Amino acid sequence: MLRVDALREIYPELERHIVVTIMGAVAAELYALGHRPNFFYMEHSMGLASSLGLGLALALPGQQVIVLDGDGSLLMNLGTLTTLARYRPPNLLHIVFDNSSLVSVGGFPTATASGTNLAEMARAAGVPRVLEAETPAQFRAAVTQALARPGMTTLVARVEASGPASYRLDLDLLENRFQFKRYLDSLRSSS
Repeated sequence: MLRVDALREIYPELERHIVVTIMGAVAAELYALGHRPNFFYMEHSMGLASSLGLGLALALPGQQVIVLDGDGSLLMNLGTLTTLARYRPPNLLHIVFDNSSLVSVGGFPTATASGTNLAEMARAAGVPRVLEAETPAQFRAAVTQALARPGMTTLVARVEASGPASYRLDLDLLENRFQFKRYLDSLRSSS
């Protein structure tokens, strides 16, 4: 499955939730579908989207947080799996797009290209619910399941090693930060 097809499957659902993405292809493909003020693109910080998502989920327990991660980023911060499992916020969905490649920085293979299984690693770390998907329909069903039942979830989605034609976001990084903060402030003032 193409990552952009998976994102397209859940895009309407993302409007109601806090969304944090990693840098590179995931951010560019989500942005191309249409930017929203509740999207935060973690540009220039590979491996940290899950950490930011965890902090947001713990700080805003009444809000669903969705992290859009990648295999390369997760492999750079594997300790996040044990931290997610330790705190297990019921409002966090951690989606990992596994393309077995660092496609955003040249296409070098990641450890998943030679057998590392991120879903099994999440299970071994103690993540309470781990789902897997290989088709857009499976992906949509897994996201729907995760959002319907509270519980910390990691979803590993196998995707092709392809990226967008351009990785450029037509959004200044500071403006994204300010928009996102205003969005979070609006959540606090409405509750």
